[in-house]
Amino acid sequence: MSKPKVVLGVSGGIAAYKACELLRRLTESGHDVRVVPTASALHFVGAATWSALSGNPVATEVWDDVHEVPHVRIGQHADLVVVAPATADMLAKAAHGLADDLLTNTLLTARCPVVFAPAMHTEMWEHPATQENVATLRRRGAVVIEPAVGRLTGVDTGKGRLPDPVEIFEICRRVLARGVTEPDLAGRHVVISAGGTREPLDPVRFLGNRSSGKQGYALARTAAARGARVTLIAANTTGLPDPAGVDVVPVGTAVELREAVLKATRDADAVVMAAAVADFRPATYATGKIKKKDDQEPEPVALVRNPDVLAEISADRARPGQVIVGFAAETDDVLANGRKKLARKGCDLLVVNEVGERKTFGAEENEAVVLAADGGETPVPHGPKEALADTVWDLVAARLR
Repeated sequence: MSKPKVVLGVSGGIAAYKACELLRRLTESGHDVRVVPTASALHFVGAATWSALSGNPVATEVWDDVHEVPHVRIGQHADLVVVAPATADMLAKAAHGLADDLLTNTLLTARCPVVFAPAMHTEMWEHPATQENVATLRRRGAVVIEPAVGRLTGVDTGKGRLPDPVEIFEICRRVLARGVTEPDLAGRHVVISAGGTREPLDPVRFLGNRSSGKQGYALARTAAARGARVTLIAANTTGLPDPAGVDVVPVGTAVELREAVLKATRDADAVVMAAAVADFRPATYATGKIKKKDDQEPEPVALVRNPDVLAEISADRARPGQVIVGFAAETDDVLANGRKKLARKGCDLLVVNEVGERKTFGAEENEAVVLAADGGETPVPHGPKEALADTVWDLVAARLR
């Protein structure tokens, strides 16, 4: 079988060197990559580097190898075009259909999925002209990843940093796997909760659960690859890298998660509550560490109920047509208990997991049944958590339409 053909466009930003890692990921995973840098990109990384890492010739101008008509052929034969970094100048050219070099010509001739990973200073990203160009590209079906927040050039810090190349690769992999040129969640804002809340008992102890957040992060990655604007409410997910193009809001407790969810869902088209939210919290918080006394049994820990966030947002939806998805971990009578919970919570879909061997928190794979309020059941066989995530978004997208 022929290798998937990927065009890696590199525009002239300081983050161009990071594209070398993205190129390595793509080639080592079996993709045939053709690097098309702009002339300004070569000021940061030379053509010899791109050629050596990709194993393919590198050109920047339409006048190179004219007999092969590169400005047409490269885009026509590509299965994916990804531009990383995409500068403000490149986004403007792409949005307005300019074609003054090989990369912009390639973008005009490509009929495959196109992904842009912007990188620029915060002021440039936030400028109305850039935002309008991004909106235009998204409206046409391109996936424009939201830039990350962090250190920029010099001493500046803010939104505009190129996302981690490993995470850009994950977006590209998901886009290629779906093989569609029109992202079905484009223009949609989705909110996802992930991880597990922790309810403090004293300065060193808490009540918590085993949720790792991996399923929620898979939902975030797949939603971003399908064109959505994604807000991820992350509860104690230390160690998981931020998915590319996703706004991550860290929280700790159930009360903090509720506040973040209510704020983020005001303009959301869909909400997926994948986090394991503690049902109870200690009634009192000890300001000092609770000491063990050798001659006494410990005092009972009194508990109070936490707010039921899923039921609350289902009953009082922030906007008409908002789709709400919940998760339920069950150990017995899985479907029966799931149906009862679906009715009790009032959400549109409920993903029911059976907790047990090969189905535990923290695993790389999952299996579930997605129950619908209209009586539907969609089984998802054991497999990668991304597969379950895509099934959830398929069902959500159908309801949004």
